[in-house]
Parts: sequence; C-alpha cells; structure tokens
Amino acid sequence: MTDSQTAPDYSKTLFLPQTEFPMRAGLPEAEPKWVERWDAMDLYGKLREAGKGRPKYVLHDGPPYANGNLHIGHALNKILKDVITRSFQMRGRDANYVPGWDCHGLPIEWKIEEQYRARGRDKDEVPVNEFRQECRDFAAHWVGEQSREFRRLGVEGDFKNPYLTMAFEAESVIAGELLKFATSGQLYRGSKPIMWSVVEKTALAEAEVEYHDHESDTVWVKFPVRGEGALSGASIVIWTTTPWTMPGNRAIAYSGRVAYGLYEVTAPEDADNPRWARQGERLVLADALAADVFAKARVPEGGYRRVAAVAAADLSGLACDHPLKGLAGGYEFAVPLLEGDHVTEEAGTGFVHTAPGHGREDFDVWMAMRRALEARGIDPAIPFTVDDDGFYTRDAPGFGPEAPGGAARVIDDKGRKGDANKRVIDALVERGMLLARGRLKHSYPHSWRSKKPVIFRNTPQWFVHMDKDLGGYGLAETNLREGADTLRGRALAAIDQTRFVPASGQNRLRGMIAERPDWVLSRQRAWGVPICVFVDEDGAILKDEAVNARITAAFAAEGADAWFTDGAKERFLGNEHDPRKWTQVRDILDVWFDSGSTHAFCLERRPDLKWPADLYLEGSDQHRGWFHSSLLEACGTRGRAPYDAVLTHGFVMDEEGRKMSKSLGNIVTPQEVIKQSGADILRLWVVSSDYSEDLRLGKTILQTNVDAYRKLRNTIRWMLGTLAHDTGEDVPLAEMPELERLMLHRLAEIGEVVEKGYDGFDFKRIARTLLDFAVVELSAFYFDIRKDALYCDAPSSTRRKAALQVVRLIFDRLVTWMAPLLPFTTEEAWLSRHPQAVSVHLEAFRPAGEGWRDDALAARWAQLRRVRRVVMGALEEKRRAKEIGSSLEAAPIVHIEDEALRALVSSTDFAEIAITSALSVSGEAAPEGAFSLADTPGVAVAFRLAQGRKCARSWKISEEVGSDADYPDVTPRDAQALRELAALGRI
Repeated sequence: MTDSQTAPDYSKTLFLPQTEFPMRAGLPEAEPKWVERWDAMDLYGKLREAGKGRPKYVLHDGPPYANGNLHIGHALNKILKDVITRSFQMRGRDANYVPGWDCHGLPIEWKIEEQYRARGRDKDEVPVNEFRQECRDFAAHWVGEQSREFRRLGVEGDFKNPYLTMAFEAESVIAGELLKFATSGQLYRGSKPIMWSVVEKTALAEAEVEYHDHESDTVWVKFPVRGEGALSGASIVIWTTTPWTMPGNRAIAYSGRVAYGLYEVTAPEDADNPRWARQGERLVLADALAADVFAKARVPEGGYRRVAAVAAADLSGLACDHPLKGLAGGYEFAVPLLEGDHVTEEAGTGFVHTAPGHGREDFDVWMAMRRALEARGIDPAIPFTVDDDGFYTRDAPGFGPEAPGGAARVIDDKGRKGDANKRVIDALVERGMLLARGRLKHSYPHSWRSKKPVIFRNTPQWFVHMDKDLGGYGLAETNLREGADTLRGRALAAIDQTRFVPASGQNRLRGMIAERPDWVLSRQRAWGVPICVFVDEDGAILKDEAVNARITAAFAAEGADAWFTDGAKERFLGNEHDPRKWTQVRDILDVWFDSGSTHAFCLERRPDLKWPADLYLEGSDQHRGWFHSSLLEACGTRGRAPYDAVLTHGFVMDEEGRKMSKSLGNIVTPQEVIKQSGADILRLWVVSSDYSEDLRLGKTILQTNVDAYRKLRNTIRWMLGTLAHDTGEDVPLAEMPELERLMLHRLAEIGEVVEKGYDGFDFKRIARTLLDFAVVELSAFYFDIRKDALYCDAPSSTRRKAALQVVRLIFDRLVTWMAPLLPFTTEEAWLSRHPQAVSVHLEAFRPAGEGWRDDALAARWAQLRRVRRVVMGALEEKRRAKEIGSSLEAAPIVHIEDEALRALVSSTDFAEIAITSALSVSGEAAPEGAFSLADTPGVAVAFRLAQGRKCARSWKISEEVGSDADYPDVTPRDAQALRELAALGRI
C-alpha cells in the first residue's frame, strides 16, 4: 500500500458486538408489554403443561387482605414467593403458585360502616345479607386491583383462578372445619377474660393485637385483713395499673417464694407533705418492695418499721374486706388470699390484685381454687362488670347504670379514656383505702386495626380447648403420640418436625404455642363465616352429621349467607330436631380461622396442589397470625402442620431504620418505584437484601440497585453482541486455552452456589455471586482479556471459537440463573438470543459439563490474578499521570522474587492476560520506584513503553507490524485474519 492509497477501514473487518438489546432498559415502559405477552401466550398454562408428571413443589400463599392498594411489604412478600416458585420450576419441579385473598372480617366491615355513616344510614336497619353483599363486593373490587398490581411486579401464578375465603366452596369448607372441632368436643362456649375492642365492638385474638406505649393511672390500694390473728388490723397492699378493674376484684394473690413483712408507719402527720398513710397504720408488703412502696406513699425514710416477718402459712386461708365495701350496698363479700405462681417481687407490692373477669392469670388462679373457695363459703361466680361499649354494668355497684350520673365508662367508642378510673379512685380515697397513686408509661395492648387500646373483660365467647385430650381424633396412625393427645401437644410436636428459615422462628412459634390460652374463635360482627352450630338451654352443642351436611351443602351452593336467611334454623335442623329447643348461634368466626383453613379448601381440594405444603412464607408477625392459626387448625383436625417448612421475612424500614409513616413522609410505595425505575429494580433490591432481618429502602438504596442493574445489563448486552458472531462450533475441553477452562470451572462453582442458594432461600448470596461474577469476573477480567481475540482473531482461530463457546455457555447459565430474580430483563435477553424460544421461564437450569471443575487450574490462576492486579495497578497509575492512554502502549517488566511464581507467570502469555502489547518477567531485584502492592509482596512492576508500530487493526504496538508484505500496517495475526476474511468474501 502506497502513501497515495486510502487507508482501509479495518473496523469493518472486526467481529464487533452487534445487538438490538438496548443499553437503556426502559423498564417502566417495557415491563407491562411483557406481562401482556405472558398473558396472551398463557405462560402460566404452559408452565403447568411443562410441569406435568414432575414432583410437585407447593408454596402455599398466605392471603393478603383485600382492602386497598399494595404497600411495600406486599411487594417484598410476593417477590420472594415468585422467586421461589420460579426457581423450583426451572429446576425440574412442578411449582404451581396459587394466589389467595382474605376477604372476611372487621376492616372490610368497618369500611362499609364508614360509608353508611357518611350517608346517614344505620347498619342495624339494613338486612344482614344485604350488608354482607356490600362487603363481598368491596372485597371483590380489591382482589381485582391487587391482582393487577401483583402481576405488574412480575409475579406468575393462577390469577385467573385464585382462592378466596369468601368463595362459596371456601365458606363451606371453613364451616366444615369448624364443625370438626365441634364434633370432636374441642369447641366450647365459655366465659373468660378476653381482649375486647370497645371501638370495634368485638373480641380480638392475640394475633389482632399490637403493643404500644400507653400512660396509665397506677394505685396502691389497702385491703383490710378480716378476723382475729397476728395480722388483725393490718392491710394487705396491692398495686395496679388498671384502677377500673377494682369493682371486679375477688381475691389477692401471693407467692410462697416471696419474703413478706408486717410494717408500721411511725412518721407523724406532716402538713407540708400530706399523705394517705396514717401514723400507726400497719401494712403487709414484700420486704424487697417495702421501701419503694413507702416512698410512693410519701412516708419519709426512717418513718416506718418492720414489726415482724409474715410467712406464707400466715397468708394461706386469710381473707380481707374489699376496699369498696359498703359502696352502694355492694362489695360485702370476703376477698381471699390465693397462692399464685405468677406473683413476683419485681414491681408493685408482692401481692397481685386479682379480678378474674379482667385477666388471664387472675382467671386461672380463681378457677384453680374454685372448689376450695366454695368450701370456704365464697361464691366462685365471676362478675360481668363491663359491657360491650365499655360501660360498667350492675355487677359494679356504685359505678353502673344505677349510680348517680349513670354508668362510668372505661373506654369510649373513639378509643379515648373514660371516667371509670377517676370515679373508682375517688371512691377509694373517700373510704380511706388508697395508699398512693401515680402515672406509668408502659407497653399496653392496642387493636391492630383501630390502633386504640383494648380492655380485658369477661364475656361469653366460643373457644377451642388447648389442653383437652382428643383421644386420637383426626390423627393418622403414623402420627399417634404417647400420653395425653392435646391440641397444644400436637402443635408443639409439629413445630419440632418443621423446618424454619431462619431457625429462630421455631423457638418464637414454640413459645407462643406453649403459653397461649384457649383459642377464642368468636367475633361479634356480621361479615364472615358464622359459627354455624346450635346449642340447647344448657349450652350443649348439637352434634348431628345430617345437620352438618345440610349446612355445608347450603354454604357450597349459596355461600355462608344461607345461615342468615329467614327460616335457616328450621331448614338446617330438619324434622329430626325441635327448633324450640335449640338456639342458632349468630357470632361469626375470627378471620384467622378462615385463613388457618386455607390448607383445607385450597391445598386439599385442588388437584394441581398437594397437602401438606412444602413451604409457608410470610412476615415475622405471622408467627402469631397465619402460621399460628394454620398450625392449630390442621393439628386439631389432621394431627400435623399443613406445612413442612416456614420462612419468615422482616419489615421494610426507611434508609435510617425508621418505620415508614405518613407523618414522617418516608413511605416508599411499590407503585412509585415501578413507575420511576421498573419492577426488576424493586426485585433486585429484594433479592440483594437480607430479608431475614428488617430491610431498608429509600432513594439512595434504590440508586445503588439501579447502578448494579445497569452494570449487569451491560454485561448481558455485550454477550449478546458478541454471540451475534457465534457459529455454534464447539472446541473439545482438552483443546481449550486455560482461560476458557478457568471460566468453565467458575461456572461449575457458581452453579453449586446457585443451587444451594435456591434450596436454602439464600437469594442475597445468589444475587451477590451473580452480580460479582458478571461485573468483576466477566466484564473486568475475562471479557476484557478476550475482547482482542474475539474481535480480531481469524475465523479459524481455536482461541476465538473456544471463547465464543464459553460466552455462549456463560450466557445460557447466567440468564437462566437470574430468571427467577429478574423475570423481565432475562426474558428480553433470552428472546434476543433465542428468538424462536417461547420463554426463558420455560427453560431449565443448565448443569456443569463433565470435567469443568478443575481446582488445580483455579489455584494456578489465583496466583496469576494476584500478579495481574499488580500490573493493572501500575498501568492505572501511568494512566492517571497521562503517561499512557491505553494499556496497549505499555510493555512492563514484572519482577518476581519467588521462583515458582516467576516460572508460572513466564509459562503464560502474560501480556495477553495484562492486556499489554508486550511484557517480560524478571527475577532481578526491582528498581527503585517500581510499583507494588502491600498485599502482594515479592512482585513489583517497572514501567516501559511498548516498542514498534501500532497495528492499524488491533491497535497493539509491535515490532512485527510491517512484516507481512500484503498487509504491512498490521500484525501477522491480523494479517492472517484478513486473508481468511478475504477468502470467505467478507471483505
């Protein structure tokens, strides 16, 4: 070529990447189109067809509540579920996901009531089934809205046929499950103190309660000792944070483990420091708490003395007067002292005020002593002192409806404190029974929904026994247990047989089951499945299979509304039972019983699922919710848990670890993230986080995930562009260069990480491994080294063919491994590479090839890469100093002290590995100023510019440029490539 000739455009002879896969993802616009495509092609149906005959893997969906748009917690939960079902499907299982919804209950009912109040309508004037239909319509609307939002997250499942607790078949099965408890004798109507929401006018289960700080009145109250004896004239002192429960007091609890003393107030009256503790007054207190009690009573230090020790024997059999004795003619009864294990000397007085109608432990102590109390002439009846609206009843003389000014109220219908505490305290002061008072900020139960305080009150409700012997009811032979067969025992045994992720969930659920009271099932509302039983005048439940069959059949055909239709009582009782002798129960079931029964009407009834489920997955709050109720329901009717494993995730906080709230303005919604960045970014955040703890989310964290996604996408895009030149030729493993064999070794290693990660639900490890592999090992190492060979080598080059083959193998694995995590991006990438394919989500994970794993090779390259880091550091230093623009301008000398390492580096084409035009290795001492790294001792790099001319095609600088007469401006390697391309007619 002469100087007058035009220099050829060698860029057209290079195998540069070619792809239509865009660098900018445009996820907010692109993702909805993928959802439309999947729906149009019935991807869900194709997945089910592909899974036929495979072992089933069932993640049973915990039902979200159908009453509003999705929040970020919903997104976290559903994305995790989708990742799991997709991963098992792609690993050879039939992993069908059936979404479900909780449709009954108070929140929906409350919403309809709000609409009524806004229109001036009275709920009680509307026929019950008309009201229930409005609740049903409301729930149906939100099921549709949430379905669309879940689909927009990329969640794949049977959204055309989900399960709904309000479906007629579901209501029939729920009723049937309840009737099993009735038939087995586990269901009973009892009067126990339960948590009651005055605002919502219904009983609440523990799962519907959360604890918040609450400021309470506290009082120290004197109970005068009755009769003669050493303690005659003294008073037992109690402390309580609920003065309003004093009218319900029936006993005082003490402990044989606590040391008590009889104390006398010696300090005279002090006009400047008025107090209720009189000089000469004698009080019985726990020794460890006496000083604190006297301080609260404003008795100065040294103003009291311990008269004598009081033994437990002195307290046993003792009785006191009620501090409200004589008020409105009531409270004349004796107040016995009862020993209780729950009494401690951690706070208070060492004695516990016992109102069996207002506390579980109070109730248990009272009931345990019932017969002994009757023997002492004490009436064991438990009063109903507070009604549904929080007002005192006639069982609270002096404070009920007959009292001057009417009934006092504990809490009003807005959740505000009433006047009950003040009126009780005033009455105690008037009778000289108050020793001290104060205020205390402490954790107190509030309704999960209304966020208002609840009260403990004795009221008739429907319960399931936790500790009644079931005699093997519902147990398969393999599940028979020794000893008493109780619901609590079954549940605890089932927990031991269940896998928990994280493992701490096992102890959490076990602790809740071990300590929980009997299961309260009834709610005093309208929207839900009724407690569809009949009782006689003695409270006995009608047990008739024919009646039960008529009820469940009617519910299946008409829904649970059938219970509330005119003539329902006579219809279900039939001709076998006299309707006059039976009362139809009108309470409805707690919605936790509904959701706890989903395994019965979903897992057992659908042929595409199985019982028990492989996995239940929800937030950690569901240890007291869905995990809990499902466990009890299944153990009570089938003798085991409905799940083999339980996985829990934390809650989503803002970037500073604060709870998201409207007042703080720190709420992040999935809708806004999707609109700005796309669902795959939200999914990447989920799978990159440690979901076992509370997660954090905000603009900075989202941007971090956007940046990581961009790097991953660029890696995929480069592979697609490079594979545009792939002819599908394979090079035998033994003939591959070491670098390609190293990458196959890494694929084998990463495949194991991915497999174990999906099995262990460790998505953070999978995401981190794949992102690091894509960005660090591929883009910054393997692809960086191999770009020269892939772009410039001749078509016949074994090195180039092997590199294309490895890129192909990497692409197929990386994209399928990522598919459960990023379904939209991987679908786009897969169909860009395989346009004839149906969907990446119908593909399987590829196994490693035989012989890919080569630990010895990996060890060699670990050493080579250590040396490469030093070389790359030296080159970067020269780039920053603007002494070179490209690493191809360099021909460094690498000084290596260790002979074995020097021999290893010398045995390779290290210039290729370091992406320099030339490189030499020396065992001589490195010159002063040579570049080194502290973590790689014995290796130093002396910089040297490359010698020769710059190749017009590959840009390498070599003294060999010009040695080929036909192509004098390129290296011999490039000249060979040009000849082959010319022979093929490509140039």
